[in-house]
Amino acid sequence: MQTILSTSYPVHFQETGYNALNEFIVSKAFKTIFILVDENTHEHCLPILQQEITAEVVFEIIEIESGEVNKNLGTCMSLWQALTDLGADRKSLLINIGGGVITDMGGFVASAYKRGIQFINIPTTLLSMVDASVGGKTGVDLGVLKNQIGLFADPEMVIIDPMYLQTLSEKEITSGMAEIIKYGLTYDESLWKQFLDETEEVDLIGMIHRSIEIKNEVVLEDRLEASLRKILNYGHTIGHAVESYFLESEHKETLTHGQAIALGMITETYISSKLLGFPEDVLAIIKKTITGIFGKVPVLPEDYDAVLDLMKHDKKNVNGQVNFVLLEGMEKCKIDCKVTPELIIESLDYYLA
Repeated sequence: MQTILSTSYPVHFQETGYNALNEFIVSKAFKTIFILVDENTHEHCLPILQQEITAEVVFEIIEIESGEVNKNLGTCMSLWQALTDLGADRKSLLINIGGGVITDMGGFVASAYKRGIQFINIPTTLLSMVDASVGGKTGVDLGVLKNQIGLFADPEMVIIDPMYLQTLSEKEITSGMAEIIKYGLTYDESLWKQFLDETEEVDLIGMIHRSIEIKNEVVLEDRLEASLRKILNYGHTIGHAVESYFLESEHKETLTHGQAIALGMITETYISSKLLGFPEDVLAIIKKTITGIFGKVPVLPEDYDAVLDLMKHDKKNVNGQVNFVLLEGMEKCKIDCKVTPELIIESLDYYLA
């Protein structure tokens, strides 16, 4: 597949990516190269990568525990200490191989260590391939508040290899579908229509490439999220709040990101129908299709107040006002929309109905 050129780095696919990686390692003659993994990617993905690296170099493997719960400054502190103990300097390279937790946090750790060392991202989940692979966002969570600490920093390259998807559970593959649906509803309806045609086999690799193209087109126009890039937050205002609530609750099972964003897309499309006249018949199809893929998140009326409270900390807020991305129609978004708590609750009721 054709390489996609982003702001200052390429997104390579499969063999092209590994060839570029080997050439890069040889040309830079790094003093030390580190590979960041979790226990899952260490077992299932690192062997694939090691087979593809032909450059004669020695790698130091740094492993952290998997899961969003570990995406925090405490883990960053341990990683900075590990890099220091292992002799990393400003001429070192960090390769991050894993899902969004690894690539987001690894990019942040690299960009802050000694005021910045070079890093490469190799996303291994569908979600991280179509979402975290482009845009230069790095960061970690603050408590249960997602991605509150971070900065923009570009990798040297990103390598996309669908081979890693074979190491995932069906649940994780499904989680990544939420972001592809988001691109379909907000930017390219042809992606959305692939979910409606049950007679055709889904072209997953094609979907991945098109999703990265879309995000890249948006980022190239609005890198720092002043206007257009905000459309990528569709489904995330309510979705992130519910995801955070389930993460901190002792009585709830942690959600995948896709489950939370699926809920967010349904509720925020409902709000779109009430405020912007989004067609109700299309809303009904969206709800039926998305719940058919993801099921329903067991959010209950007694959870609403806590979810609303978490929404107050959304990164898109200005002067304490929650800002939504809503749909006027397919591929037609309106940003910075104000929504009352009453309508948010109504949208959650609609989701549960």
